[in-house]
Amino acid sequence: MTSLTDGERVALANTALYEAMEQGDHGAMSRLWLDDPDAEVSCVHPGWPVLRGRGEVLRSYALIMANTDYIQFFLTDVEVSIMSDTAMVTCTENILSGAPAEEEGQLGPLVGQLVVATNVFRRTEDGWKVWAHHGSPVLAEQDENNAASAADAEGPDDDPDQLLP
Repeated sequence: MTSLTDGERVALANTALYEAMEQGDHGAMSRLWLDDPDAEVSCVHPGWPVLRGRGEVLRSYALIMANTDYIQFFLTDVEVSIMSDTAMVTCTENILSGAPAEEEGQLGPLVGQLVVATNVFRRTEDGWKVWAHHGSPVLAEQDENNAASAADAEGPDDDPDQLLP
């Protein structure tokens, strides 16, 4: 039997983070985050301010879990980088979530969202733990016709090259 590489261990810890969210398992989420008085954790959910400190970060996940009927993550573009006892994972979160249901016992309409994320992990005696999470929404791209129309609508005052002597 072969042992796992650090990269594989970090990838598993990253997957566990999303699985805890999907399952609404706050206990698992709590066990995944770094608990070190010398290293303050931080988290940025899409559209949220920076959350600092283990208590604030875990409260945010409890709030999200309590108000989300269904959520599923399909991770793509996953890249793991490790330097000594710190690891960074970048990925795209392809999120499918259930909006509030109109009737009790029913699942509301499903909503899709793309988020690019960076997760930073620290090696501890108990394995790799999340030190920081930052998620940013991916804005929809303009189609080529809209982009061309916007470029044509710019006047000379809008072109920085026109302002040069």
